[in-house]
Amino acid sequence: MSKNLIIVESPAKSKTIEKYLGKDFQVLASYGHLRDLIPKEGAVDPENDFAMKYQVQERNQRHVQAITKALKGADTLYLATDPDREGEAISWHLLELLKAKKLLKNKVVHRVVFHEITKKAVTHAIQNPGEIATTLVDAQQARRALDYLVGFNLSPLLWKKIRRGLSAGRVQSPALRMIVERELEIEAFKTREYWSITAKLAHEKQAFKAKLTHYNGEKLSQFSIENDAQAQATQQVLVAAADGKLVVKKLEKKQRKRNPAAPFITSTLQQEAARKLGFTTKRTMMVAQQLYEGMDIGGGEAAGLITYMRTDSVNLAEGALENIRQLISEKYGADQVPKAPRTFKTKSKNAQEAHEAIRPTLAEQIPAKLKKYLSSDQFKLYDLIWKRTLACQMIHATINTVSVDLVCGNDKNIFRATGSVIAKPGFMAVYLEGKDDNKEADDKETFLPAMAEGDAIPLDSIVTNQHFTEPPPRYSEASLVKSLEEHGIGRPSTYASIISTLQNREYVTLDSKRFYPTDVGRIVTKFLTEHFTKYVDYNFTANLEDNLDAVSRGEKDWVPLMRDFWIPFTKLIHDKEESVQRKDVTQEAIDEKCPECGKPLSIRLGRNGR
Repeated sequence: MSKNLIIVESPAKSKTIEKYLGKDFQVLASYGHLRDLIPKEGAVDPENDFAMKYQVQERNQRHVQAITKALKGADTLYLATDPDREGEAISWHLLELLKAKKLLKNKVVHRVVFHEITKKAVTHAIQNPGEIATTLVDAQQARRALDYLVGFNLSPLLWKKIRRGLSAGRVQSPALRMIVERELEIEAFKTREYWSITAKLAHEKQAFKAKLTHYNGEKLSQFSIENDAQAQATQQVLVAAADGKLVVKKLEKKQRKRNPAAPFITSTLQQEAARKLGFTTKRTMMVAQQLYEGMDIGGGEAAGLITYMRTDSVNLAEGALENIRQLISEKYGADQVPKAPRTFKTKSKNAQEAHEAIRPTLAEQIPAKLKKYLSSDQFKLYDLIWKRTLACQMIHATINTVSVDLVCGNDKNIFRATGSVIAKPGFMAVYLEGKDDNKEADDKETFLPAMAEGDAIPLDSIVTNQHFTEPPPRYSEASLVKSLEEHGIGRPSTYASIISTLQNREYVTLDSKRFYPTDVGRIVTKFLTEHFTKYVDYNFTANLEDNLDAVSRGEKDWVPLMRDFWIPFTKLIHDKEESVQRKDVTQEAIDEKCPECGKPLSIRLGRNGR
């Protein structure tokens, strides 16, 4: 029997760690949460300071047995679950179970935390153990209790007032509201026509274009030219005035710097993997977990390849910075490394400074060298993380821009041509951040021929271009995660599950990588925004998340927080049970009459939609 027992969440993680430690250590997996609230009424008791009733999940009974059996022969128990709120709760639940079984007599219990699974990190954690952070456990319990109370009380109301089988969630409902509101914006959008006018020119055998910016002394706005007739009339005047040429009036050259993006946090990794790799948030987190937990990378060596993937900190450890800067110098040249390491400001007020951004555990583990040991998905995601991490510590890019104003006939008619050239790519040689919604990259190179003020540039033609305004785009997974983060809704560990829940409940569908609300999703949002306005309000949800974060930092007690939420919420539930009529929710009057009886028609929500 091993003298030391280490508990982690997953078997993959346990295999990697076991290879680092000697025969005196046994590493077992809890397989996630061992206990959860009992799945019935009374699991959380508001009358008794929100006391909670837990039970061991059936699928985990054998894992509990394996842990209790191993503990009997061990002297020391190391709780090495993930370094976050959920990980802390898993360790606490296991400890409570073992206490109840009276298995901790004469045992030494330690909580150990590491943010990467490498021999150095694991050994350091075991040599510097700590205790369970009760504030993190309190925050996790409060979150779990809130989710239970909202779901267990609001879902039956949806069954009564809309239809059976529906459910509502504390965080998912505001996310659904975002998708529904965007759809309503799109439906209400009125397309508007507008026109632009472009000059096609050539100089020194190089063709280029210039856009009309001023006409007849007036600066043009988007809707200055609204129809074909207006565009044609303007074109004819300009062609006549040009007489086959435009003259360079003003030439302006500028140099600008572009700095690299911060290293990945959970949300930015999910967004970028969606944009560049087409990964869903769920797929991104699954693959990142595999890279974190470790794998064989040749010669019997097991290693975790990235740091912990649930984080909202953009910090990089001092040792990692030295490692990254050294590799950049060797691979790309010393002139590509800035004088001092780049630091980035963490946006989240709850980001723990001890946590790090998502980075490779060793910068010299170049993706190409690891490719044969990784699956296609693992390689793609690791390559993305490795490049982003290196780029964030490289010199800025230098971009030369030029804008040329050309007059047409006289100074009252002006066309403008713009171009940009990447003078020094810097970090852009390694990595460039993706864009949402097919926006043009602002650093795309567009060359202009050499010109000087007073040059007469031969005019090929002046053309009119018809355009129509477009509604705001529907959310993609990347843009939804970005919006959730900007509103302060959800946390690194919850973005993927929020999206999965909305899809599993059939409140939204994903078509061409865009979210569309279903009829049921619309009705649920309408009901919640009309009758539970406060609880789907973005600011209210974000403030509640902030308060839970304050509990995790030890700044607030969780029971008063629960009470402040529960008292008005339960009163509102009882009020709405009495006052809301089912037909008012599931029927929608339309501006039409029945052709047979002449009565007003309405649309009703049925089993298969509207």
